[in-house]
Amino acid sequence: MKRFYFLLITILALTGCAPQTDPGAADKPQIVATIFPAYDFARNVAGDKAAVSMLLKPGAESHSYEPTPRDIIKIQNCAVFIYTGGESDEWVAKILASMDTGKMRIIKMLDCVPAVEEEIVEGMEDEAESAEADEHEHAAAEPEYDEHVWTAPKNAQLIVQKIADTLCAVDTPNAAVYRQNAQAYTGRLRELDAELRSVVNQAARKTLVFGDRFPFRYFTDAYGLKYFAAFPGCSTETEASAATVKFLIDKVRSEKIPVVFHIEFSNRKMAATISEATGAQVRLLHSVHNVSRDDLKKGLGYIDLMRQNITALKEALQ
Repeated sequence: MKRFYFLLITILALTGCAPQTDPGAADKPQIVATIFPAYDFARNVAGDKAAVSMLLKPGAESHSYEPTPRDIIKIQNCAVFIYTGGESDEWVAKILASMDTGKMRIIKMLDCVPAVEEEIVEGMEDEAESAEADEHEHAAAEPEYDEHVWTAPKNAQLIVQKIADTLCAVDTPNAAVYRQNAQAYTGRLRELDAELRSVVNQAARKTLVFGDRFPFRYFTDAYGLKYFAAFPGCSTETEASAATVKFLIDKVRSEKIPVVFHIEFSNRKMAATISEATGAQVRLLHSVHNVSRDDLKKGLGYIDLMRQNITALKEALQ
């Protein structure tokens, strides 16, 4: 498969790329984003002055995404390419290395903010203890940065500003529009941040429990929240050990925590098990990795989904 992608890109470079799939947008700068947060930020900055597309299909799992030949052509033809830059984006470096990216502007969201390393908290299963990781136990350990930078609205503001600056450089005639759109959207992000801060400041407790993976490190750091979860951010594990489930059940019972969270597109099994054992309510905390087809059709964006989270947070922190 890797050889196929390399050959495809080489052929594209030699033959001059495919035509635009949307003729009506041919004269506009093409922005390609790998996942929904980058797509949503870009479309809010771009307005109708640039064409924005997302590689990840609505409802798809972002961590298992692999580019199709059509996706590679989209990247090859774009003016601005936005990706996360974490573990789930390992394919990007190989794709870009095989392309002529001289005229392409590339935004790596992980480089737009102060990045933090993934952490293993009490009770959490560490994938580094798996058999696969044991093969590399003598190798020099490289830091694994948490890639879910967008979950903190203040980080989202920094990413939006980077997108705006990039579009202004790519399309100078419309620079004033991009700056105005970015200013308006950043104002909405500041309001969202203030709302979340108010909820946490008025909360009776500061602890969240996740019967799931945990992509909210930047979010909890931003608002001074403590958390317990089954797995770190981008864990590929889906089934927790009995010890981990017991730990989370005991934590919910001992601290009388009213809500156990799951993330979007999860099977919810672990959260349901904890709920059955403790009486805690199961609620969704949306990390905005991706959206469903229905939510995309409704036009829901990052701010809408984060505002939905506020209701769940109020219940969990009461």
